[in-house]
Amino acid sequence: MSKHRLGRFGIWSPFWSIAIGGADPAQLRAAQDTAAELEDLGFGGLWMGRSPEVRWAGPLLAATTRIQVATSVTRIWTSTASEVAETFAGLRRDYGGRFLLGLGVSHSELNQAYAHPYAAMVRFLDDLDAAAEPVPSGDRILAALGPKMLKLSAERTVGANPYLVTRAQIAEERVALGPDAILAPEFKAILDADRERGLATARSYLATYLQMTNYRSSFVRGGFGDDDFTGGGSERLIDAVFAIGAPEVVAERLDDLLVAGADHVAVQVVTGRDDAPKAEWRALAAALTF
Repeated sequence: MSKHRLGRFGIWSPFWSIAIGGADPAQLRAAQDTAAELEDLGFGGLWMGRSPEVRWAGPLLAATTRIQVATSVTRIWTSTASEVAETFAGLRRDYGGRFLLGLGVSHSELNQAYAHPYAAMVRFLDDLDAAAEPVPSGDRILAALGPKMLKLSAERTVGANPYLVTRAQIAEERVALGPDAILAPEFKAILDADRERGLATARSYLATYLQMTNYRSSFVRGGFGDDDFTGGGSERLIDAVFAIGAPEVVAERLDDLLVAGADHVAVQVVTGRDDAPKAEWRALAAALTF
């Protein structure tokens, strides 16, 4: 998979998994219509959040013709590699090379089976290679945060899709991955010119993640400490992992992540609402340079 196929910017959202996984026909049609619109707006990737099943990518691929569809992330604890490989093979036959298999170990707080995550990921990749129809390394990407998983991403997949990282970490990850691997970080955006309201929205969203060991460890490696983890996050931490402001301000921050070393940015627009933020996606698209 070449870097240009993802383009500069994509949309990361739990909306796809909620709508498709819920098996409600109206929600499914809404997800497909929204995917087609985002493709028309110029985005290069749709990233399915909230631990999607691989098969859920099918309806989004069916509704589009160009955009890449990726899982972010499929947990290795909930499906066997042979099951994943079989579903991947079907998607590839039906839709060519537009599906990117995003894999991750998730968090110990969310998975009872969580144990020895690095070794488990190595075994899972080995099993994908050994499947009746193997998943090519160029069609899979890892949600890597730590140094060992980043190295594995460069060696065994097309690259890394780290979640909840700062600009400085993106620059470090670029060096760790080397020049050839894709670096496609998720990054959060709040399109709100009222800074205090934007900070409140960010803190409400971030509070849950600050309870998770993986993310706290990642932030510690990034130079943050306990004082940054209270009250939903210090202003310093919020500014490091969110772009807050008018669409043009947010677009400038996202462009800077490409300067830092990202090949593609999977943008998660955070609103504090449960619906798909279609108006915000449209406003962001108008401000971005694709």
